[in-house]
Amino acid sequence: MKKNSDSAIKIPTLEVKEVGVVKEVKRGIAKAVGLPSCIYGQLVEFKNGIKGMVIGFNPDETLVIIFGDERNISVGDRLTTFSELFHVPVGDAFIGRIVESTGEPIDGKGDINPSDHYPVFREASGVMAREPITEPLLTGTKILDFIIPIGKGQRELIVGDRKTGKTSIGLDAIINQKNRDVICIFCWIGGSYAAFENFIYILKQKGVFSYLVAVCAPAASPAAEQYLCPYTATAIGEYFMNHGKDVLVVFDDLTKHAWVYRQMSLLLERPPGREAYPGDIFFLHSQLMERAGRLKSELGGGTMTFLPIAETLQGDITGYIQSNLVSMTDGQIYVNTGLFYEGFKPAIDLGLSVSRIGSKVQCPAIKELSKGLRLEYAQYREMLRLTRLRTRFSEEAMKRMERGRALQEILIQENLDPLSLAEEIVLFYAFHRNILQVLPPETLRRFQEGFFQFLLERESNLPEEIEKRGELTQDITGRLDKLFVEYFKGLKEEQKGKKE
Repeated sequence: MKKNSDSAIKIPTLEVKEVGVVKEVKRGIAKAVGLPSCIYGQLVEFKNGIKGMVIGFNPDETLVIIFGDERNISVGDRLTTFSELFHVPVGDAFIGRIVESTGEPIDGKGDINPSDHYPVFREASGVMAREPITEPLLTGTKILDFIIPIGKGQRELIVGDRKTGKTSIGLDAIINQKNRDVICIFCWIGGSYAAFENFIYILKQKGVFSYLVAVCAPAASPAAEQYLCPYTATAIGEYFMNHGKDVLVVFDDLTKHAWVYRQMSLLLERPPGREAYPGDIFFLHSQLMERAGRLKSELGGGTMTFLPIAETLQGDITGYIQSNLVSMTDGQIYVNTGLFYEGFKPAIDLGLSVSRIGSKVQCPAIKELSKGLRLEYAQYREMLRLTRLRTRFSEEAMKRMERGRALQEILIQENLDPLSLAEEIVLFYAFHRNILQVLPPETLRRFQEGFFQFLLERESNLPEEIEKRGELTQDITGRLDKLFVEYFKGLKEEQKGKKE
């Protein structure tokens, strides 16, 4: 006799939860009892819907950080654990939105429908799941693309004193990804909300919100949210990376993130170490940095590039947090206060800045034109120093000085004004042809501002051809040389007409 399958008993899904009681609430941290089976990083919910996360243990109590207003939690309140680690919503719907550390929107545009949920403390991909970094991430900043190249999947630290243009370098990189099919994430940690709003306004003006996600935990937000912020940004980035996309994440800044973690650790009564930071401060950032990289093509071939920012005090790059970050990234961009006030912007110190990926991610044209630029600029700076002691130089030394002056002039760039790859190649080709060092400073600046527009009027398809080929063929160089002659001929006639 056959049994009717429809008559089978349906057993509802059961979810086992532990219920504890709040014993103490202090500065964003709750101590609870009655949670014997909880684990580190587990999701917790208080009775009024406020979320928390297990952050540590004492012999008789569980330590929970609170994501929300602690004034709504009282001693004796119940809290419930979930059988999952703390996770955040992720998905394509986050593009163009501003969210807080828990993934909730704060831009007033309504709820976000997530495609998935990712744990915030996810393990980094293993070595066998990765591929070598071979593609460039063009920032639109001349000094970076030519001398300190960044690859897709790289971790490049931006370090320097406050108010020296560190954030501008990150924003330029974001702006330059327009029409390049790169998803950008701007992570704001511990700064003022007014400054964040100003940056968001700039990014909206530049039209980048079609490929940008902003994650914000300002100084006024709870310490727990500031602590979680970079991990949330990374989890959102991992969703896109796992779906074959290229992702750029700018963390501004991880020094404040370390300060917040130090504050939390002291409140948790953990033993302080150097500069009162806890013993696991290195692990805090290294587990974050390891999540960048390039996945194998079988896993989608996505990449995630990190540009973490760290603040120094009086240019001390050997500080505890700064030296930690230098050791766990693939290079650093050191922003020098002295250069900034000299007017050399972006104020990148080429002597202390390096990219460990190097020229292998550069296209053939940039690789050819950038040879020896770092050494040439260093020699120019040294000769500039010697001019304070000596007044007479040989003719050869004077020529090198003129060439160095031209190089310094073309490395200077206004912030929030990234250049296209074709513009950069054309400019440095002109330098390579020894055209620029004979020009007076005013004419050189005019050349930088006006020549590319002149090129577009005469050879509108040439920039696209340069970017597509990525190398300087004989045909391209011949056409460029012809355009140089035409441009300076027209400039000479214009100046002659003014004199008459």
